[in-house]
Amino acid sequence: MKNNYVHGYHERESVRLADQADCLSALLHHDSIFVENSLVLEAGCGTGAQTRIIAAQNPGSQFISIDISEASLRQAEQSVRSMNISNVQFRQGNIFELDFDDEMFDHIFICFVLEHLPKPKQALQALKRVLKKGGTLTLIEGDHGSAYFYPRSRAAQKAIDALVKLQALAGGNALIGRELYPLLMETGFKDCQVSPRMVYVDASRPEYVEGFTKNTFTAMIEGVREKVINANIINEQTFDKGVRDLYRSAEADGVFCYTFFKGSGRKT
Repeated sequence: MKNNYVHGYHERESVRLADQADCLSALLHHDSIFVENSLVLEAGCGTGAQTRIIAAQNPGSQFISIDISEASLRQAEQSVRSMNISNVQFRQGNIFELDFDDEMFDHIFICFVLEHLPKPKQALQALKRVLKKGGTLTLIEGDHGSAYFYPRSRAAQKAIDALVKLQALAGGNALIGRELYPLLMETGFKDCQVSPRMVYVDASRPEYVEGFTKNTFTAMIEGVREKVINANIINEQTFDKGVRDLYRSAEADGVFCYTFFKGSGRKT
């Protein structure tokens, strides 16, 4: 599997991922609770932004967190160890070439990874192999088509669409959130469920204005500026206006809304 992470592996992206995880912790992970003594595989842990949360709230479980990037794994381990979390092992690994025995894990957790993969169904099939019979899988993805905002802006929508196109060119799918249920069903999981997790932001929720509208979503769009312009997906003037208008939605009379999707299934 080639590396298709369109956002890059720089320090600003690491900060953005941590801001996103902290801001959305309650929304996404209030129910990320695993059976006591579970062995959990976190597939695609990145810099450990989600690892810190799920491992800390499941101290009775053991985690093996893998990622294809050695640099990200080093950051993840440093982050987790700084919080005195001791129930996580980190290993370099490729989801499509898992070096684990069949039916090894009680649970598999995969968050914000499938959107970057050219063959998400094959990824789920590979993960299913190492999941015990009766074991469960949790996956979380966003869907950039769910973003809307006030004041309305064609330029802001074009800037978002530019990232969607960039991700498609890299083999990914930034609209994958809406596809989680069929993906789970097609891969043969049972008891499949998907729940939307909407982030609604206005000035009455200042922690989300900073943590999500500015530091998570708009920072993500702004971070691909050079790539989308160099790929001739959008012109410089339109993109820059779009980013300004997204920041405008974080002002006192602005509104921003986005939906994540959290899915689960069981192996029989």
